Amino acid sequence: MSYALITEEPIDEAAVKAAVESDTSGALVMFHGIIRNHDGGQSVNSLVYSHHPQAQEFLEKIIAEEEERTGLKLSAVHRVGPLAIGDAALVAASAAAHRKEAFDAIENLVERIKAEVPIWKKQHFTSGSSEWVGL
Repeated sequence: MSYALITEEPIDEAAVKAAVESDTSGALVMFHGIIRNHDGGQSVNSLVYSHHPQAQEFLEKIIAEEEERTGLKLSAVHRVGPLAIGDAALVAASAAAHRKEAFDAIENLVERIKAEVPIWKKQHFTSGSSEWVGL
């Protein structure tokens, strides 16, 4: 069964990994989207992720579709709320018999999450200004 979660709590990376582990897998790839201290040439202090009430359903649907398309086990957790520099905002995993399949699957999954799950971030810059991204 797929593991998909939108949460305000710190991401349980072990749970994301455990959701895809299998004796048939020779490769397990994890992606960690980490809050960085810069964007677009500006220094970032922190950010806040907001989400649509149905974001969890969007995430579940994408994972199910990608599992169906690839035949692989996938999982992902996206954090919302206030995050600090260095926090993980997105952790995703894929497992496959071979590494290329696992890498390709995680790349497709992360790109779809970014493009299709209704989550937006407000970046707070050291200059005192802020900016919404993804609206």
